[in-house]
Amino acid sequence: MSTSAALTPPADAAAPVRHPDAPAAGELLGAHYGQCFGCGGEQAHGLHLAARAGDDVSITAEFTVKPAHQGAPGLAHGGVLASALDETLGSLNWLLRTIAVTGRLETDFVRPVPVGTTLYLQARVTAVAGRKIYSSATGRIGGPDGPVAVRADALFIQVEVNHFIDNGRPEEIRAAMEDPDSVRRARAFEVNP
Repeated sequence: MSTSAALTPPADAAAPVRHPDAPAAGELLGAHYGQCFGCGGEQAHGLHLAARAGDDVSITAEFTVKPAHQGAPGLAHGGVLASALDETLGSLNWLLRTIAVTGRLETDFVRPVPVGTTLYLQARVTAVAGRKIYSSATGRIGGPDGPVAVRADALFIQVEVNHFIDNGRPEEIRAAMEDPDSVRRARAFEVNP
């Protein structure tokens, strides 16, 4: 896969450092927000993507393509696959314990993904330069070591929580900020475009 210049870390970029309070390797990350299309359990047609912390600054995730996710008859919609990659890549920021949004996402569609298929995703942060976080992911079918179906490179930009407060719908922002669970409250503002 050739990556655009915007997704190539600068020469002075630093290696990513896992935050000391990041979830332990193997730990299920859970949904950052119940209404999130990618990971939220409250979305009837969402991906319900389940991500686990990996070693270093990496995660693994899975989701099963349902009939509501199809584009061509019997095949996953490319936008849904890109969403799964974006959600997986965005979840990496929980390991850095930073709030970040997708700045750029380049996706390669390598092979079709049929409805009913489980997509096995692997992602890792490759570099950090100031507010920029560089990462890459692959999605495989047939198992975690199966053939690559999709892959992506991404650039996330660190933001302050005001990014969401100033731009989100007030009723959802208010509900998230009033959540009595402090971890869920913090995670609600973890990632978003």
